[in-house]
Amino acid sequence: MKALMKTTKPAKPAEVEKKWHLIDAEGLVVGRVAVIIANLIRGKHKASFTPHVDNGDHVVVINADKVRFTSNKAQTKKYYKHTGYAGGIKETTPAKIMEGKFPERVLEAAVKNMVPRGPLGRAVMKNLHLYNGTEHPHAGQNPEVLDVASMNRKNKVGA
Repeated sequence: MKALMKTTKPAKPAEVEKKWHLIDAEGLVVGRVAVIIANLIRGKHKASFTPHVDNGDHVVVINADKVRFTSNKAQTKKYYKHTGYAGGIKETTPAKIMEGKFPERVLEAAVKNMVPRGPLGRAVMKNLHLYNGTEHPHAGQNPEVLDVASMNRKNKVGA
């Protein structure tokens, strides 16, 4: 009876093969590109996906400062952080962050909220490489260019 059963072997961390992907985020909507990035760095696009193993790929995102929000979310959406002191809750908007010194943190926060919390999530987030301009230091890895704009158009109804 054992020969008729079909089982899938879980991936082991030593057997995982990581690829490199390049995404140009210029003009893309934050949430839509964040979902694609989160699935790639988590490894959900692979047939060998195992929930408790980091089997995702590395993702290099260029032009992370040129992402956009739909409607007026850039002004109305709020990000909160706490200083640790009593009454120390701080809030900011994506528009303020995009004007600041590190505008790529908007996309980083969107992806971070889509990966699991804990040690696995922290390990997975190390596979994400965000850059504001078109230059990046990962040319030696020969990243495969992904056309995310066409992927979003394909998935929309009526397009």
